[in-house]
Amino acid sequence: MSHARLLLLCPGQGDQHPDMFTLARTSPDADALAARLLNGASLDGDIYANRVAQPLIVAATLSMWEALRDAVPPPALVAGYSIGELSAHGVAGAITPEQAIKLAGQRAYLMDECQRASPGQALLTITGLPLSSASTLAAAYGYRVSIETGEDACIAGGPAAQADQLHQTIEAKGARSKRLPVEVASHTPYMQSAVEPFAAALRITAFQAPQAPVLAGIDAATVNDKARAVDTLSRQLAEKIRWLACMDAAAEAGITVALELGPGAALSRMLQNRHPHIATRSVADFRTLDGIRKWLDRACEG
Repeated sequence: MSHARLLLLCPGQGDQHPDMFTLARTSPDADALAARLLNGASLDGDIYANRVAQPLIVAATLSMWEALRDAVPPPALVAGYSIGELSAHGVAGAITPEQAIKLAGQRAYLMDECQRASPGQALLTITGLPLSSASTLAAAYGYRVSIETGEDACIAGGPAAQADQLHQTIEAKGARSKRLPVEVASHTPYMQSAVEPFAAALRITAFQAPQAPVLAGIDAATVNDKARAVDTLSRQLAEKIRWLACMDAAAEAGITVALELGPGAALSRMLQNRHPHIATRSVADFRTLDGIRKWLDRACEG
């Protein structure tokens, strides 16, 4: 009998591409779900625009789960990065795919409204400085840590007008920085006015008991009920995501196998680097659904 404990990873924005539904849609059930969720939407437009990207990423993630769910062991834990946390609640069965897509659209709209009310926002990566040092340095330029991704790696959000100066200061300290192609300073106080409206949208959404706990990005603790889901999903808009702590929490929970549902492989790479004893892959590593299933079978037996 296998004692494997499976973690499913749901990505955020950044690695979307026009072919991100192709593999999932080789499954008839997933093809039907993708058709419903896309509802005629084109993948030829600006798939990086916030209002387009967030629903698309949720749709791609949930379509892939639909393609695999009957052939993989039940997950012990689900975790999502930024918008992926909403996908995670869909994967866990707490909300339907259609509800997840609707909420993703509302989330993107509310975040865009924050950007319109306070334009000139930016996100930068900071690599090579301890988190405490990075936070202090970023604050001197009006930036706040948005996502903690490693002991010496994070993303910070703040005023675009200060981006070049912050970048130069980081580089002068021997660290590295890159400005991201994003105009919304997510997971910082810039998004505060979106928190309550999104909480209200979540409150009127019917939630079911999840089939697996979801890790909350803001505190790396598990979510098992609607009240906490409403709280954590809304607060993460304006509070930093502690992804480093989420990876550690998964390891502490005894996770032995992890699969990132895509698009992309950023989360699986981070987890593999942080906890190499966990057998970790992304669906993006495979050409067929059967290849994913065979790898999972081997990993769960190992």
